[in-house]
Amino acid sequence: MAPRESTALPRRELYFVLSALMLGMLLAALDATIVSTALPTIVGDLHGANHLSWVVVSYLLASTVSTPLWGKLGDLHGRKIYFIWAIIIFLGGSMLCGFSQNILELILFRAVQGLGGGGLMVGAQAVIADVVPPRERGRYSGLFGAVFGAATVLGPLLGGFIVEYWSWRWIFFVNVPFGIVALAVTAAALPNAGERKQHVIDYAGIITLTVAASSFILFTSLGGSSQPWGSARSIALFVSGVVFTAWFIWIERRSSEPVLPPSLFSNRVFSSASAIGFVVGFAMFGAMTFLPLYFQDVHGASPTNSGLRLLPMMVGLFSASIIVGQLVVRGWKYRPFPIAGTAVMTIGIGLLGTIGVTTSTYLTGLYMLILGVGIGLVMQILITAVQNAVNPADVGAATAGSNFFRSIGGSFGTAVFGAIFSNELPHQLATRLRASHYTGALPTASQWTPSTLRALPAQALDVIVHAISASISHIYLLAIPVGVVALLLSLTLPEVRLRTSLHPVADEIPLSNADPNL
Repeated sequence: MAPRESTALPRRELYFVLSALMLGMLLAALDATIVSTALPTIVGDLHGANHLSWVVVSYLLASTVSTPLWGKLGDLHGRKIYFIWAIIIFLGGSMLCGFSQNILELILFRAVQGLGGGGLMVGAQAVIADVVPPRERGRYSGLFGAVFGAATVLGPLLGGFIVEYWSWRWIFFVNVPFGIVALAVTAAALPNAGERKQHVIDYAGIITLTVAASSFILFTSLGGSSQPWGSARSIALFVSGVVFTAWFIWIERRSSEPVLPPSLFSNRVFSSASAIGFVVGFAMFGAMTFLPLYFQDVHGASPTNSGLRLLPMMVGLFSASIIVGQLVVRGWKYRPFPIAGTAVMTIGIGLLGTIGVTTSTYLTGLYMLILGVGIGLVMQILITAVQNAVNPADVGAATAGSNFFRSIGGSFGTAVFGAIFSNELPHQLATRLRASHYTGALPTASQWTPSTLRALPAQALDVIVHAISASISHIYLLAIPVGVVALLLSLTLPEVRLRTSLHPVADEIPLSNADPNL
């Protein structure tokens, strides 16, 4: 193994930069999930129940479609200025969300917030590539993976806590002091990177990618809920996504400065990691969506308590991410970790497929711990592998592309598993009603909350909680093949020796001729 090269920044300055980057990433990741447990209160206060899903979709949509743009702009002009702008846009959107007076204002301002959030996510990961060599990067990238995973788990917990004890508006206002700290540290400590040259902005590519991604996200997010899958709107969204994707590919092949360079897809590490990220995102977000529902409706937990019960997953993810990063720094090859991670993730999903009404909190926590370990082994190491394998000039675009495919996979997973749940629940209810011989009326699913369910007669409650539990376990069983696909894809990930410098040098393997077996 070649000797390790020190980082480009003095260690003390590096820690300041890392703190600002992780804080920015935490804020962006939290706001993707923190509103989930607060939505009933928010839409009730703003009288917007008919537009409930758009509060989540608008943030997801803006953050996902903007990541390739943020990544490319950082490659062209340097990442510091765009990371600062991402913080400013995110803070402005947060303040506007907190002052929203109606649901339409909140949806619009959530999109502004998501635009900044997309820049925070890709910027934090790409800046690391500017200041830390790939071999050393595992020491810190594990922390970023842990931050992202922790935010995914802590979001519903914090959202429930804030709504119970304060106002839902503080879900957004709380971002401001932390964002200001991140802004000050970033402006002071982050070095200017990248040369300022005249470049051609790929406006056509940006527009077509935005329309294509938006069409697919709206198709998967709204289909089966706000509108039927077979409706004219759903079909139009899907067709629009296909057409604009083909148009985007055509434009990128002819652009001098493509926002997502086609050459990236000829890189085996990038193409493999993107495919793995898509499937892992599909399984991860799809699986995690229904755990709070299980705890609240089946076990009667409060929003805050259901968030606390997700902590074992966060512990597993955090621990695995940190350990993987440290092992890679010590010279371990990175390829075995995604393979082991997807295998462990699949086992965790399968174990969650066995949960029922009588499953103890401790046993469910063990299953979530296993799932968290699996996700932690695979998620962040893919970013390190991609950044190491591409030309440094394309690090931002490659990082953004990896995040983009994982987000799209998460959107698809949440929508597909949500559709499965919606279709399975009526069948389970009918089966339980026949078995119990209960003849009373049941409230519609839209009226189910932990408090209203616990007010029902014991026999009716038993029917509903068993139906919900069986439907959720059915989802996890159907997610097992998705995990297997992720495992098979992880076997295609090449091993490329991690560079010990920020840029390829003569004594290291040229990127274009990298031997996957090294």
